[in-house]
Amino acid sequence: MSFKQSILLITCIFALLISHTTYAQEAELKIKQDSRIDTLIALKSRLEKENRLGNNFTIQLHYGSREIAETILKKYQEVLNTWPASIEYEEPNYKVWVGNFTTRLQVERALLKIKKEFSSAFPVNKLKQS
Repeated sequence: MSFKQSILLITCIFALLISHTTYAQEAELKIKQDSRIDTLIALKSRLEKENRLGNNFTIQLHYGSREIAETILKKYQEVLNTWPASIEYEEPNYKVWVGNFTTRLQVERALLKIKKEFSSAFPVNKLKQS
């Protein structure tokens, strides 16, 4: 074996030895979370369930007395109950609102189904109402 071949062989062996050595790092990750985050998540969840957060449109079935609002809400829940519904108070009247829609197209599609039972229903932009 020649001197050049010996050097090449030693270099290859050395390269193989180096490439097989792997170094791993160990670390401990600590996350500090503000205790109020859980409270905010619970609040957001509750507001979404109550039809009060994150959407722009709803459908109004009634505006007037509390007794009629309760009757209409009950009828909606018996007949359709497809979208969340609630009674909202705006002094001195009560409103029955149905749905939580982010686009005008969604509210118009729902309105077609709702108007079969509630002919006076109409869409409301919640941002303008607040």
